[in-house]
Amino acid sequence: MRTFTLIGLAAGLASTVSAACSAALKIDDFSKWSSNTNSLGEWTSDDGSMTTISATGGVLSFKPKSGSYFYETFACQAASTNGYNSVQFSVKGPSGGSLTLEIQTKTSCSATAYTSKYFTVSSLTGSTQTITVPLSSFSGANANAITAFVWSGFSSTTATWQLSSIQFGCGSSGGASSTSKPASSSVIPASSTSVKPSTSSVPTSVVVQSTSKPASTTSAPPSTLVTSTIPSGSCTPLLVDDWTSQSRLTFLFYNAMLEPTSDDGTMTSLVVGSPSANRVTLTPKGTDSYFYSQTGCLNAKNIYGGLSLRVKAPAGTTFSIQLESSSTCEVGKTVQVVQTTSQLGWTFDGTEKVYTIPFSKYTNLDTSKIVTIFFTGFTKAVSFGPLAFYCGTTGSEYIVTTTTPPAGPSSTVAAPTGTAAALVIDKFASKDSNALGFWHGGDDGMGLTWGSSKLTIKSTDSDYSFYTQVSGSCSDFSKYKDSYLHIAYSGTTAFSVALQQHNSGCNENVSPFPETWDSLEASRYAANGHIYMPMNHFNINLVRTIGIAIKGFYKTDTVALSLVEIVPSVPTGFIIPNKLESGDLVFACKRPNSFAFAIDDGDPTMAQQVMQIIKSENIKVTFFTVGAPLLDSSTNLTNVYREMQSQGHQIALHSYTHPKMEGLPDYASIDWEYNEDIKAVQKQLNGLHTPYFRPPFGTEGARMRQRLALALGEKPTITMWSVDVEDWLWAETNTPEEQLKAFQRDVDKGGSLVVMHYLYPSTVSYLKQFIQIAKATGKQLMRVDQCMMDPNAPPL
Repeated sequence: MRTFTLIGLAAGLASTVSAACSAALKIDDFSKWSSNTNSLGEWTSDDGSMTTISATGGVLSFKPKSGSYFYETFACQAASTNGYNSVQFSVKGPSGGSLTLEIQTKTSCSATAYTSKYFTVSSLTGSTQTITVPLSSFSGANANAITAFVWSGFSSTTATWQLSSIQFGCGSSGGASSTSKPASSSVIPASSTSVKPSTSSVPTSVVVQSTSKPASTTSAPPSTLVTSTIPSGSCTPLLVDDWTSQSRLTFLFYNAMLEPTSDDGTMTSLVVGSPSANRVTLTPKGTDSYFYSQTGCLNAKNIYGGLSLRVKAPAGTTFSIQLESSSTCEVGKTVQVVQTTSQLGWTFDGTEKVYTIPFSKYTNLDTSKIVTIFFTGFTKAVSFGPLAFYCGTTGSEYIVTTTTPPAGPSSTVAAPTGTAAALVIDKFASKDSNALGFWHGGDDGMGLTWGSSKLTIKSTDSDYSFYTQVSGSCSDFSKYKDSYLHIAYSGTTAFSVALQQHNSGCNENVSPFPETWDSLEASRYAANGHIYMPMNHFNINLVRTIGIAIKGFYKTDTVALSLVEIVPSVPTGFIIPNKLESGDLVFACKRPNSFAFAIDDGDPTMAQQVMQIIKSENIKVTFFTVGAPLLDSSTNLTNVYREMQSQGHQIALHSYTHPKMEGLPDYASIDWEYNEDIKAVQKQLNGLHTPYFRPPFGTEGARMRQRLALALGEKPTITMWSVDVEDWLWAETNTPEEQLKAFQRDVDKGGSLVVMHYLYPSTVSYLKQFIQIAKATGKQLMRVDQCMMDPNAPPL
């Protein structure tokens, strides 16, 4: 029996997340308000208690009277067992306003009476905000037998209130933006008729079996998916997955439909881009390994006739393809119809061919509500090409549209002769030091093989670097501004070369160290075993040069280095390309006496707690958001970041699917990440365009910088950090307080730009202390764009 893992950014960032649910469970989007029916097919109403109430565009608007209430009913929900840990909704009420949320639960779903518990939502902002209330906040409530929620106790009867996007939150933990106001519980027989809440501070329960519910309305099982819209007009193939992104598949667990997909760890590996572009190779551990891709609740009836994909597999390979439909659109309650590759008439010979999965082979499958495509029983490793629904009854292949990415400016520049004498930096004669007598060496994990005056590098990670220093402090290289960095090599040029700049104090004990660097793409400057890079192509302060780094390897091929030096000229005929824009790489604030919290994506259920802390501390911060989860309504991140925008915080880019950008194989992969991210942010966040970007994992190199500038059409600010709370290292250990020590350590060293995630409860619980430690330095806390003295930033 497989389980469906938590899908989305929190799942990708968390090292261990498990839950029975795969997405939030929508309770009401108010699309059926006119028939008093919610998204679960159950009764919802105010029983005429409001002065006015109406729904449009997914928003319920109402003006309450004293004692007014509104409720949502549903079939008894075993929320905790199914992985749902909170109730989430968006609300707009008067600034400083409050309301009471009631939960109705039974001792078991077969019980005849229920108990009500209450939670006070207070300190409303006056703008639309997302509220997440952990089910654990309803002390004494049974989260495995929930039957209704009731909203009442509205603090204002003159304002117009709004509710939208009511759902059960899916995840392993939660936070809330409001305080819980305990109240005595009341037990009401389930057979009672509707009772209006009293005007006391503790409302009397509204019974779920309201007499105003039409007799013809029947209960429907809970739905975790929304039925897809039926395509209109001419049919076009519907892509399930084009295997474009490794991180989308195995980090965020999304397919191209932004629906859940995974092997749940049953495979040895899932490798995107193997054996070629838009392919994935699945290597099973055994015949019980599986892989699935969900499709929402797709209505394919009379539109699509089946699925097609390319498959490459050795002769004799077999596996099974299971299609699942659900009358209730619930992935846990499906009709499962299986066909083996033999039953489908598939045979393999080691070459790639197009195969079809016709619905006609799947008797009893409800093609109007297809929820999952499930592959299992693999006897050997296989490779899949694009998987898509084809139109009509004749199978056809889905063709991925490809474009050649623009290469950027391709002109060359003159190569004048400099006046400074040559300087030999490294001849790789010693493991311990370079030709200048200063340190050289590589990151742990990088493969270094020392030969006779030669170093061979093999890097399996784009994060790894080899360094050769030109000084123990600062070295004034301004005299070399018209000279060239020359590297003699053999092998690959799939790496970057960086020239590093020391901090203003030339003190390695002060953060940041190095202060910054600029990276150039080796392959653009390489020919016939030699790399010549104009020193003036490195946009750093040459007066404070500290060293050179060979970094950002995006292939595992080796390179052998035999010489690094600075020379006054290049050989006759050697072509020097033009300098490409590579942005501003920043590790610290530029404004004097400033400090900025730059917070990366995390668990949406903790967002309100983060916002409450930030508001109470009266600071503005910057949030870096990943694009794909913004488009997934189940994450609620769009509402979260819109609310953050409305409160004056900066929202910035963090890629589309969170890969190591410099580790991507080619320009097309890098461009796809940027272009999709920019589009998602603009679409979801009020047309936002921003040049601020934080590289996932901090992985930097020349290609990702140059392609970012090209995608944005302007100079980017690539935002790194000099204060790391190390939540990734300590948050889930027995010593989470080490995060406080890490923060204090970096602040004491002069760091002023933070990296942290609101992914872990312990990290969020320390946020107020982080802020207070930063305030104690006497620095002014502000957004990243403000601390960079950006003229387009809002005034302080």
